[in-house]
Amino acid sequence: MEFLDLRIIDIIDIVLVAVLLYYLYRLIKGTVAINIFIGIVIIVVISELTKLLQMELLSKILGGFLGVGMFALIVVFQQEIRKFLLMLGSTNLNARKRFFRQFRLLSKEAGITTNVKAIVDACERMGKKQNGALIVIQRNNSLDFVKNTGDEMNITINRPIIESIFFKNSTLHDGALIIEENTITATRVILPVSNDRNIPLRFGLRHRAAVGITEKTDAISLVVSEENGQISYVKDGEFVLFEDLDDLKSQIEEDLS
Repeated sequence: MEFLDLRIIDIIDIVLVAVLLYYLYRLIKGTVAINIFIGIVIIVVISELTKLLQMELLSKILGGFLGVGMFALIVVFQQEIRKFLLMLGSTNLNARKRFFRQFRLLSKEAGITTNVKAIVDACERMGKKQNGALIVIQRNNSLDFVKNTGDEMNITINRPIIESIFFKNSTLHDGALIIEENTITATRVILPVSNDRNIPLRFGLRHRAAVGITEKTDAISLVVSEENGQISYVKDGEFVLFEDLDDLKSQIEEDLS
């Protein structure tokens, strides 16, 4: 039978498509876009089945829907497409290593070098004192385009340093703090502010800046509210819920790995 007459190139084609779909799923997993993605995959599968079964009318209808729908997809998945292209175009060697690790192509996975405990403990202490703070932790995408707006640093992470930076009378407390691996690389950084109207009004510019940077890159952010001392965790442009500080540490470590 013809459909069983597979060439090597056909197998490679299938594997590459499967890997691409898997990575796209990992990229949008946990966001509202995942439901749209699954719906599109189902429609594509049904469309291919109708072609195979020679159901011409239904095949034409689904084909026309998919053709017009490509323009809508660009709008719906604008944020996810941007992150995907940023990942592929990253010049960061570590970014490429993490990219391959997601598919288990590297047998050895390096441990997390970021001192997550020191960061979270600092946020807890600043929250009790109601010292506002905005911390951005780099993952794959380069943050050079925002680091240039602040003061360059090269300080190993520890709790007292983070607290002193965001001390109310400190000249460094305005703006964001950038962390790469286990090093504070910039302070007083100006971040892009999100225009998302769905962000609750109780959140101020710090929270909008945290959402903004995680919309444009795959970085993660921690915000300590100056009003009530509450700690917020932001990833992929959304606020991530956590039960307690131990749960927060676990989530950060998982995201950084």
